[in-house]
Amino acid sequence: MSAGAGIRRDGDVAVFRFDNPPVNALAQPVRAALAEAVEALDADAAVRAIVLIGAGRNFVAGADLREFDAPPREPFLPAVLSRLEACGKPVVAALSGATLGGGAETALACHYRCAAGDLQFGFPEVNVGLLPGAGGTVRLPRLAGWQAAFELMASGKPIGIDQAIGLGLVDRRVDGDLEAGAVAWARELAAAQAPLRRVSE
Repeated sequence: MSAGAGIRRDGDVAVFRFDNPPVNALAQPVRAALAEAVEALDADAAVRAIVLIGAGRNFVAGADLREFDAPPREPFLPAVLSRLEACGKPVVAALSGATLGGGAETALACHYRCAAGDLQFGFPEVNVGLLPGAGGTVRLPRLAGWQAAFELMASGKPIGIDQAIGLGLVDRRVDGDLEAGAVAWARELAAAQAPLRRVSE
């Protein structure tokens, strides 16, 4: 496993934790760790579902700005998220705090999303002249509708959990222990053979 992430097992559910202080930015080692984990866990017969969660207060607060002036390094986020979405087991994003830019795109590539009450979900990259570049321009309007998607991407302002649920970007709120709630839900989804909702297809 690459730096910036970790995996633990909770019975038949695997928990992948973004751990890249201070905000869990999607630096190259983190992208590589996620890509490696998806491949390994998808092939592991003992794993029935996967949960993605951030260490600390935030899920993932976007790209690593230190990489912007450096040559691009694989794996690139669009390919990682396409593989994540194609996973043959339920993938649940457990969102908290800053879930921004590439972090929001990562959440949208998961099959299901739950969140804590402190969620801040958005696409601030428009403030530096960018639009979501890892499938968000497809996934976001398919979930929230074109008008809401345009407003989210064009304003750069994050939304809270109530609005995210209202727009269909988050499926359920988790009060209390977010990880425990996400793991329990992921196990229920696997047991029910819930459909793998691949938004970009």
